[in-house]
Amino acid sequence: MSLDDLKDDVEANYTDLGESLDVDLDRETRNELAMLVAAMEPDDVGELVRRAVHMQFQTAVETGNLDFHLRNAYDVTYDEYLSGMTFEEMTGGQFPQQQQKDDRRYQF
Repeated sequence: MSLDDLKDDVEANYTDLGESLDVDLDRETRNELAMLVAAMEPDDVGELVRRAVHMQFQTAVETGNLDFHLRNAYDVTYDEYLSGMTFEEMTGGQFPQQQQKDDRRYQF
C-alpha cells in the first residue's frame, strides 16, 4: 500500500463516519464515562467522547504508535501523510549522510 492508498482510505472513512456515531458501551466504558460526566460536568456527554478521541489520537502520534501502524499498513508515516510526499520523494531517495569529521579546525 502507499501514501495514495492512505489518503483514499482516510477520505472514505471520513465520509463513512458522517456527522454522528452510535457507539455501544460496555459496562467498564459506561462506568468510566459516568465518572467523567460526574467530575467534569460537561454540557454534552458527546464532548467528553470527542475529547477522548483527540487524546487517543495525540497519544498515538506522540508515542509513535500511529507511525508504527501506518508503516505496517501503508509503508508511510504520519509526517509523510501530512506533507503529501514520502521521504524518498522529498530527498530523491538519498538518506542524509553524516558530515565528515574535520578535526583540523581545532588545530593551532
